[in-house]
Amino acid sequence: MKADAATSAPPQRLPAAQLKRFIADSLLAVGLPAKDAATCAELMVRADLHGADGHGIFRLPQYVRRIKGGAVNVKPKVKVAREAAGMALVDGDNGMGHVVMSFAAKTAIAKAKTAGAAWVGVHRSNHAGPASLYAAMPLAHDMIGLYLAVGNANHMAPWGGIDLLLSTNPIAVGAPGNETNIVLDMATTVAAYGKVKTAVQRGETLPEGWMIDHQGRPLTDPKRAEEGLLVPIGGYKGYGLALVFGLLAGTLNGAAMGSETVDFNADDVTPTNTGHAIVAISIAAFGDVDEFKRRVDKLAREIRRSKPMPGVARIWLPGEQSRAKFEERSKLGVPIPQPLRAGLDKLARELKIKALGT
Repeated sequence: MKADAATSAPPQRLPAAQLKRFIADSLLAVGLPAKDAATCAELMVRADLHGADGHGIFRLPQYVRRIKGGAVNVKPKVKVAREAAGMALVDGDNGMGHVVMSFAAKTAIAKAKTAGAAWVGVHRSNHAGPASLYAAMPLAHDMIGLYLAVGNANHMAPWGGIDLLLSTNPIAVGAPGNETNIVLDMATTVAAYGKVKTAVQRGETLPEGWMIDHQGRPLTDPKRAEEGLLVPIGGYKGYGLALVFGLLAGTLNGAAMGSETVDFNADDVTPTNTGHAIVAISIAAFGDVDEFKRRVDKLAREIRRSKPMPGVARIWLPGEQSRAKFEERSKLGVPIPQPLRAGLDKLARELKIKALGT
């Protein structure tokens, strides 16, 4: 249910190229080098095209606030701090997460070409958008990709508790086929907090099951979102996954975890020391690449053709709905709700750059 007429107005559709230009211009205006601004713009719009609305241009005003507040280094010296044949630890020098993770993904892919598989951990980074962006990068190199991260704000409590000590700590896995790429991207909570933020901005009631209050009761009032706890997937199992993913992406890399995590939604001045991990696995190191892809396609066809339950129109594979949105939005444009558009217009005025237009 919508809150008012402004939020109920149909979203305006804008082409991807227009959004990229606006994002790049905004980041250039606050000091990012042109190459890094272009990298961030490309990945943020790719998130929007795939339907990850809480991770694309929606985040731009927040990124700009944190840059202006001194929480992000606009000219980082991203480097490999430690390495061995099949691993590396990347020091992000507090740069934009998209820039740092692009470097980390390239490092993992390069190492996997010789080592067969490579695990690259990251510290001193920032929010980098949806996990699928990075798990999908190795696919073009006939590799499997796996990505883990510590979220940039704690909105989950240990199972049975109320203290916010864990984040949505996502995982993404990508596997290539000839006809179909399988790309799983999921938070360890029923809904990522980015979805909560977009629902709040649009004045939408939160679906029951996303959040609970401190008594364990469903919380659906968007105005009370900051009072609630995100619900882990599968109850205690989701809590356990969030914990171990955080150990692998955060603690192992010397990055923030638990009470060390900085809420980047509320704090525009403190570096987050965000941790990530990306793994690239060379399929050729295990066997024939074409045979692997053929078997992926075969399994995908079997799953799609499997008998659905009554009332279910079709069986989806992980990543298929995102690809469908990518094709649709590439043709028709990315939907920009009015509240978001108002915020972006305000940002253009503040930065003295050209507005989005129509």
